[in-house]
Amino acid sequence: MLGEKTPPEILQSEVFCRSRKFSFDINRYRLPHGAIAQMGCIRHPGGALAVPVTQDGQLILVRQYRFAAEQALLEFPAGTVEVHEPPEATIRRELEEEAGYRGHQWRSLGEFYVAPGYSDEIIYAFLATALEKLDNPPPQDDDEDIQAVLMTPTALENAILQGQVVDAKTISSFFLARPFLT
Repeated sequence: MLGEKTPPEILQSEVFCRSRKFSFDINRYRLPHGAIAQMGCIRHPGGALAVPVTQDGQLILVRQYRFAAEQALLEFPAGTVEVHEPPEATIRRELEEEAGYRGHQWRSLGEFYVAPGYSDEIIYAFLATALEKLDNPPPQDDDEDIQAVLMTPTALENAILQGQVVDAKTISSFFLARPFLT
C-alpha cells in the first residue's frame, strides 16, 4: 500500500524564501536507514480546477501567459486555494473570473499532487456542468490576461497527444473527467 513506509525524522526545518502564494523550505532529515539528507520543498496551499462542460458538450479552457514556462498555455480554469477557503469555493470563483461562466452542477473528480518530488501542492479537480455565461463576470486578477477557448473533448485529446497542451493539471483532469464527457 502506498504511503505506509516509516517517514523520515525532521532534524531541522527552515523557511528559505516566502512569496505571495507559496514558500520554499529547506529541511534536514534522518532517513529510516540512518542517512542524513537535506531536501527543499515548495509549500503551497493547493489549487482547485474545473473541467467546465457547456450544454452542447464543449470544454472551456483558458489561454494565459505563464511566467515560469515563458509562454501562453492552454489550461482548464484553476486557482490557488486561499487560507481557510474550501476548494469548492475557490473553483466557483475562479471559473467566473477566468472564463466568465457560473457552474450550477459540480462533481468532484478527485485530487492529486502536481509534482510530489519537490512540492506539496495538491489540485482538487471538479467537473462543472449546467453552465451559465455571465453578462458581467468579475474582473480578472491584476496579474492575469486570460482568454476563454472552447474545444470539443476530441479536439482537446488530439491537442494533448500532439503536444499542444502541456499543462499537467489540465491533462490529468481531462482524463479524470473523460468518463463523464459525451
